[in-house]
Amino acid sequence: MEFRGKVLRDEFTEVFKREMGFSRPRCFPRRISASESLVKRITLYGKLNGHKECVNTVEFNSTGDVLVSGSDDKHVIFWDWAAKSKTFSYSSGHLDNIFQARIMPFTDDRKVVTSSCDGQIWVRLGQVLENGQVDTKRLGKHQGRVYKLDIEPGSPHIVYSCGEDGVVQHFDLRGNSATKLFHCSSFTELNRQSRNSIGLNAIVIDPRNPNYFAVGGSDEYARVYDIRKHQLDLSNSLDRPVNTFCPSHLVGADVHITGLAYSKTSELLVSYNDELIYLFQKNMGMGPTPLSVPPEELQKLEKPQVYSGHRNSQTVKGVSFFGPTDDYVLSGSDCGHIFIWKKKGAKLVRLMVGDKQIVNHLQSHPYMPIFASCGIENSIKLWIPMADGILPMPGDAEKVMESNRQGREDHSLITLTPDVIMHVLRLQRRQTTAYIERRYDRDDIENDDEDEEVAYLLGFSDGEASSEEGFTGLPRDGSGIC
Repeated sequence: MEFRGKVLRDEFTEVFKREMGFSRPRCFPRRISASESLVKRITLYGKLNGHKECVNTVEFNSTGDVLVSGSDDKHVIFWDWAAKSKTFSYSSGHLDNIFQARIMPFTDDRKVVTSSCDGQIWVRLGQVLENGQVDTKRLGKHQGRVYKLDIEPGSPHIVYSCGEDGVVQHFDLRGNSATKLFHCSSFTELNRQSRNSIGLNAIVIDPRNPNYFAVGGSDEYARVYDIRKHQLDLSNSLDRPVNTFCPSHLVGADVHITGLAYSKTSELLVSYNDELIYLFQKNMGMGPTPLSVPPEELQKLEKPQVYSGHRNSQTVKGVSFFGPTDDYVLSGSDCGHIFIWKKKGAKLVRLMVGDKQIVNHLQSHPYMPIFASCGIENSIKLWIPMADGILPMPGDAEKVMESNRQGREDHSLITLTPDVIMHVLRLQRRQTTAYIERRYDRDDIENDDEDEEVAYLLGFSDGEASSEEGFTGLPRDGSGIC
């Protein structure tokens, strides 16, 4: 009761300051939106039903009035989220699960870029016409899955991508071709260029200085690059990060990165598979060649803030900031819960059930204390601070977090016997054979012209929004995000 009284006093204090003119108009909404009491009022506003399989990506447009989503059903849907209604949808043309869909800024919401499990990146360049058509053209390809894209802040033209092939690509929508910047490779003891590729799961551009971008993938290091140091030609471009980030105790560990996020002040948030989430300041970097840093120097580095309680093991989960000044950290979990921590101090302030199985992705509204979530279920969930009072932590919160912790520890103790290793190798050969056969099948149906434009009809029928009965939410071939 004492804490609740303090929170209420803080709210009234902010309102009183604003009414008396002690608080500037621009500061008041930021302080209220970032208040812990408001976050503790966040509850489910509604669900958006329209996809027939699990939803892998949700993104707001730059003004926050439109939400776009992509799914294993290979469809892209535009939503009027406030009205909880579908605006329109279309078949993306991808041959596999859509992993990300982004609306390009300053295009009147008429250009969308998507990435997919099929290793293709498509960009929709045509206008949405009165007859319900959209022109699309393929912009580029990766060898393997492409989990993430990022858009240069404020640019209607520039897109970056990364894929499991370790390649980072740059796209200028005013041209007709993709440019490969470099091939991400593992670090070596002598700092030579390694031939071992690092499969990439995440890419983010620093909003404070768009010349810098970070990537993360199949090893422990988050790498930061300066686009100005890379020639736009793969044959002449080496993998040359300007900085790297990793908790000192994870150097050499068998971990990998699934999600990255930059704050408005260039803080870097890193989510590890079956590990924890870490927040790095600029001064916590290991430099461009982390293996050359002596162990005693690593120990002198300032420790990153750690966020725990969740579990990130079964899928490729993202991580994000929340609040007008990035005061909170959001993450989904294998336990089906949404975790909200205070950025400073890592205090868990909200724990909510977001999916019957797994929450994969959470996307914050650009300026309001609202976010959207998606996971194994076919629906998108909207979360708004609309509860009448402060909501307490669930009674089983400690049990949920302890179960997640125990799962991580048990997983780290698993010993691979020779029989298990041989079984995994047989599965890998089987999947490789199936992938090659699938690629040949796709080559038969794909057009040889990389830039051929195709028109797809947009679906306006409510009948397309019905869910597929009996769907379990699991990918048919195990290759999807969910």
